[in-house]
Amino acid sequence: MDEIEVIIPNLNFRYSGGTAVNRTIAPLIAKKLDAAWFGPDAPEGVARLSLLGLLRLRFQPPKRHRVRIWHARRNIEMLAGLALKWLGWRFAIIFNSAAQRRHSAYTRFLISQMDEIIATSEISASFLECPATVIHHGIDLETYKPPADRAQSFAATGLPGKYGIGVFGRVRKQKGIDLFVAAMLRLLPKYPDFTAVIIGLITADNVAFVQKLKADIAAAGLSDRIRFLGELPIEEVPAWYQRISIYVFASRVEGFGLTMLEAMAAGNAVVATRAGAAELVIEDGVTGVLAPTGDVDVLTASIEPLMQAPEKIERIGERARARVAEAFNRDREVQEIIGVYKTIWTEA
Repeated sequence: MDEIEVIIPNLNFRYSGGTAVNRTIAPLIAKKLDAAWFGPDAPEGVARLSLLGLLRLRFQPPKRHRVRIWHARRNIEMLAGLALKWLGWRFAIIFNSAAQRRHSAYTRFLISQMDEIIATSEISASFLECPATVIHHGIDLETYKPPADRAQSFAATGLPGKYGIGVFGRVRKQKGIDLFVAAMLRLLPKYPDFTAVIIGLITADNVAFVQKLKADIAAAGLSDRIRFLGELPIEEVPAWYQRISIYVFASRVEGFGLTMLEAMAAGNAVVATRAGAAELVIEDGVTGVLAPTGDVDVLTASIEPLMQAPEKIERIGERARARVAEAFNRDREVQEIIGVYKTIWTEA
C-alpha cells in the first residue's frame, strides 16, 4: 500500500467521457508509476484500490515522496480529495479541466484549493481564474485505427448500402443528435448508398427527445437507414469507427470532443461543429470539415460533398490520422501528465 504514488479516482457511476479518458490514461501511468484506480469501471493494467485500502493509506505515509497524487476530473472527485487531505491523508490534488464555460462559484472554490490544474485545451484554460498547464488529450492509435478493408467491415454489419455515417456519444440535444438526424432526413433519400448509425446512452430524461426523432425518421420512411444502436460495451465501439466512413461531431456545447479524435484516428472523414476543441484539432478542408454550431443547413451542406464523392473520404481520413498521430497521441499526453506529477513532488 505504501508504494502507491498516484490515485486515479472515478466517482461517476454513469459511464462518461471522463471515465473513458481515465480508462485510457490510467494503464499507461501505471506502467511508469505505482498507480491505483479507485471506483467503478477499472481498466485492465492498473491496480484497484478498495475503500478499505484507501482508509489504510491514512496511516501509511508514501515511501518515495512527501505526498501522493490524487488526480481528479470532476467536482465530486475534487471534493473527496480535499476531504481526505483535510482529514490527514498526505495528498496533493490535481484537477483536469475540460469545460469551456465559466465555472460555478462552487467549482471555482474547489479549483482554488487544488495543488495543480491541467486544462485539456487553451480554450478550457481561458475559463479558469488561475494558472493551468495545458495538456491536450491523446488517443491510443492501436485501439483506434483504420480497418484493413472498410467496405468489408461495413458490409459485415448487414446494414443497407455501402457506407456508414455516424455519431457516437450520449444521445441528447447538447450533442446535436437532432441536427444530425435532420441532416440525414435531407441527405439519405438522395444518397442510397449511405446508412446512418447513432451509438450512445439514452437517459430517462431524453426518452421523449429520442421518441420525437424516431417519429420523424419513421414519417420519412427511413427507419431502416437511421439506426439507434443504444449504448454499446466500450470494447465494441472502436470497431464501429472502422465500419463507418464519415463521422459527424454535431455538438452544440462540448468540453473537448474525444470522439472526434477517435474517429480521426480510425481514418474517418470528420465533419465537426466548432464546439469543444474542433478548431484546434481540425484544419478545415484538410483534416476534416468545420461547420458552425446549431446550424442544420450548413451542417447538411458540409456533409453532402463527402456523400457525393466518397473517394474523398479516404484521403481526408489519412490526413486526419496523421494529425492525431503527430499532435494528439496518448504517449505524449501521459508523459506531460507525469511531468506535472514530478513538479508537484519536487515542490513538496
